[in-house]
Amino acid sequence: MSDDYEANIRDWLISEGLEVRERPDQRADFHLMVRYPPTPHGHVFNIASPKQRNLVVVSTVTQVDAGQQDAMSKRSEEDDSGWEGWLHESRLNLTKSGVDWVLHVRNSTESPPGPLQAFNLSKPIWTDGLSQNELMQTLRHLWLTKLALIHEIKYSFGPGVGKPGPVDDWQQQGVQQLPPQRDAEVSTDESGSFGSGFDPSEWQ
Repeated sequence: MSDDYEANIRDWLISEGLEVRERPDQRADFHLMVRYPPTPHGHVFNIASPKQRNLVVVSTVTQVDAGQQDAMSKRSEEDDSGWEGWLHESRLNLTKSGVDWVLHVRNSTESPPGPLQAFNLSKPIWTDGLSQNELMQTLRHLWLTKLALIHEIKYSFGPGVGKPGPVDDWQQQGVQQLPPQRDAEVSTDESGSFGSGFDPSEWQ
């Protein structure tokens, strides 16, 4: 049955002009990667079907720019309550968005906590409700939620330096941090961009 779901998902994505790649994953019946929106500067989204589960999880990870992390650290030193307030509002806004989220914050148990180093957004689709419309709306919802936080980070902490910063959680877990790539730059039809390498490419 998972083969049917995978085939349908591939067909739906390809029909929307999206490039699909496969990622080896022993925990999933299938794990696909797609760049969305379908532009050279789209972000990588993962679409995986966990084994022994009747659902598909759509997710995306963003690694925060090193320059923006430095600006966050400076803010926390100069105005710790303001920084903790910013994190609190970000958590509330993500919760209100209706997506599942994880914020990777350095020294998250300390006061004040360190900079936001990365964030992971995801949303499940149970197979009895899986359709092309539901899949594409989920991708769009996650993208807009991600874009909102990217805008907020850029507005509050500047455009960054074009290089992703460290993620302590990943280092502790032995996860390889990915190098910045020029095609990972996020752009819209505005005159500005969000900084090269703001989102690490996962096309490996």
